[in-house]
Amino acid sequence: MTLDVQTHNRVAALCASSAKLLVAYLMPEFPIPNATLPALFALEESGVNVIELGMPHSDPLADGRTIQDAAQLAIKNGATLKRILSLVKTARQQGFNAALILMGYVNPILRYGTTAFLNDAKAVGVDGFIVPDLPPEEAEAFRRDVARRNLSMTFLISPVSSPERIQTIDALSTDFSYALAVNATTGTAKLSSEKIFDELEAYLARVRANVKKKFVVGFGIQTRAQIEWMLERADGAVVGSAYLRAIASAQTPEAVAERTKAFWRTLQA
Repeated sequence: MTLDVQTHNRVAALCASSAKLLVAYLMPEFPIPNATLPALFALEESGVNVIELGMPHSDPLADGRTIQDAAQLAIKNGATLKRILSLVKTARQQGFNAALILMGYVNPILRYGTTAFLNDAKAVGVDGFIVPDLPPEEAEAFRRDVARRNLSMTFLISPVSSPERIQTIDALSTDFSYALAVNATTGTAKLSSEKIFDELEAYLARVRANVKKKFVVGFGIQTRAQIEWMLERADGAVVGSAYLRAIASAQTPEAVAERTKAFWRTLQA
């Protein structure tokens, strides 16, 4: 793959608009081989405008059991970085137009080769990256290389982040920041407690007061009511583990697509 001259960044365009960000996390080639493309198009058809496409890794530190298991199955089903980029290329060629962010850990990127990875991602139509184990203090070179390609880099805000830290993360994130709803791994059940929402209200207000860009909220969001609550206080909401559980037992690519659409209907009905 070679670097093309495309300059359009769908994440930047979306963040420059008044649209809320409805974000889905998809593990490629989960739960079966050849599930990725049907899932991507079903997500776009369902109104999802940003998709975090996972880069499966054997040691996903920030992820709970659902995404850990999905990553292992994805690896078994052949979801290498080269395969994932090839799937993105095919999706774009077939008319897929939602913003697409690769989310995963830094080791697979380093093994691929950072320059080659960023060139190839740009060439196939990736719009940006979230790398949870690459903190802002250690990301200067990577962030600069991402920016040179007109791509987006998103960093994570924690409930324990100080106002000054939030401002730093907001400044370093290209188009939007990602606020973790709770200090936990992905798929956490903590949002099932009503008490947590009092703390979350104050936390998101602190984020809002200290950012200039948009920010989304993720980790543990599972229901329509939770999405609506988040969208009243943030610029976007991320659903990952709950969606993966909804498609986990699908036996065919067609079933993955149908379960995808059925799941997202329940979140937006």
